[in-house]
Amino acid sequence: MRDRIAVTVADGVADIRLDRPDKMNALDHAMFDALIEAADLVRDTAGVRAAVLSGEGRAFCAGLDFASFQAMQAGGDAALSDLTLRTHGIANRPQYAAWCWRELPVPVICALHGVAYGGGLQVALGADLRLATADARLSVMEIKWGLVPDVAGTQLLRHLCRDDVVRDLTYTGRVVTGEEACRLGLVTRVEADPRAAALAAAREIAAKNPDAVRAAKRLLNAATVVPPAEGLLLESVEQQAILGSANQREAVAANMEKRPPRFADCPGR
Repeated sequence: MRDRIAVTVADGVADIRLDRPDKMNALDHAMFDALIEAADLVRDTAGVRAAVLSGEGRAFCAGLDFASFQAMQAGGDAALSDLTLRTHGIANRPQYAAWCWRELPVPVICALHGVAYGGGLQVALGADLRLATADARLSVMEIKWGLVPDVAGTQLLRHLCRDDVVRDLTYTGRVVTGEEACRLGLVTRVEADPRAAALAAAREIAAKNPDAVRAAKRLLNAATVVPPAEGLLLESVEQQAILGSANQREAVAANMEKRPPRFADCPGR
């Protein structure tokens, strides 16, 4: 992981940086593995309450490193021979490099600058929030290579944008700026310094009741896949588990006393 991604943890926030600037953080097999390892590290590190995902150098991620994959394909790489194999739960390895951020129990904020193309954009879509510079360039670029977005993009896009917008971006592969992406729903908001803004937002989230934040992420994830009746029951179950807990009582006390809260970690969820 160290030759592709750098991770530091401070004040409850995991700072995850794609670190292949000479290739604009392009995705090869090592990068896919590193993304998954980084998500595992965040999941397994006690005290992490939010995460920020960003890219070093000129771009967040330029997408697939085709030279690397063509070489692997020519050598008969098994990972490319059958993408239908579910190697990581419901996903294959490239899909899980994006989906793992959705499955993390803590919120993930992605900071976008330069370009986020193809698989790079799809990795960003796995995050809870995306902050981008106004001049960032984003594209569902797979159609340029005669392909479909297959790094979990079809499943992540459909919950962010109108159906016709998703089809437009997928069928044409056109490049949109950070400003247009914000209007379309791909980006949460535009920031002059998205990484600094993402870290600030992550620190703000990390200061909230971690039981409630994690439960909220579970509920919001479930809302995209379960029928309303099941979702309403799940909402009640989660709330019942939080009400009267030590962290919930501390949230009330800190709010009433106008002081910073002192929350305990919630391992295992």
